[in-house]
Amino acid sequence: MFDYQALIDKFYPESQPELRRIYMKHATQVADLAEDLNRACRLGLDPEQVRGAAMTHDIGIFASDAKGIHCYGSEPYLRHGIIGAELLRKEGAPEEWARVAERHTGSGITAEDVIMLDLPFPVADYCPVTMLEKLVCYADKFYSKSGSMQRKSFDRARMSIARHGSDALARFDRLHELFTPADEPDPVQSNNS
Repeated sequence: MFDYQALIDKFYPESQPELRRIYMKHATQVADLAEDLNRACRLGLDPEQVRGAAMTHDIGIFASDAKGIHCYGSEPYLRHGIIGAELLRKEGAPEEWARVAERHTGSGITAEDVIMLDLPFPVADYCPVTMLEKLVCYADKFYSKSGSMQRKSFDRARMSIARHGSDALARFDRLHELFTPADEPDPVQSNNS
C-alpha cells in the first residue's frame, strides 16, 4: 500500500505547523466521513483505498495562493485538484487517488464549465466517475479548511454548492441520493465530528 502519510509529511512538514494542522484536520475529517459512508451504505470499497484517497485529495493546496489557509503558492486555488493529481502521479501514488484529487472540486466541473467560466485548466470533464471519486467528493463538501472547520449541516453544504449554479446543485443532490443509507443512520445527518 502506498504510504500517504510520508507524502503528506513531504509537502506539509512540521516546519509549517499551521498549514500542516489545517491540512491534517481537513483530510482526516473527510477520510473519517468517507469511511463512515462506505460502511453505512455498504459500498464495499477497500477501506485503505478510501482512507488514502481521502487523505490525499487536497495534496495540491500548498501550491495555491490561499493565504487564509496558510498556502503561499502562486497558483489559483481552483487548480489545487489538478496540481494534486499531477503530484500524486509523479510520486507514484495509485492512479485512483490522482483521479480523486483531479475530480473532487465542487460537485465536479464539466468541460462546459471550463469553457463558459474560462477556468484556469485544460478543457476536460473533471466530474467524479467512480464510486471512490464520488464518495470523497461528497464527503469533502461537509468540511471547510477555514473558519471553525466543524462539519457543515446538509443544508449548509447544499447552499454552498448552490452558489455555483443549478447544474452543480443537481450533481450534489445525485451524490446525496447515492450516499444516503437506506436502513442505517445517515452519517451526514449525525453531527458527531
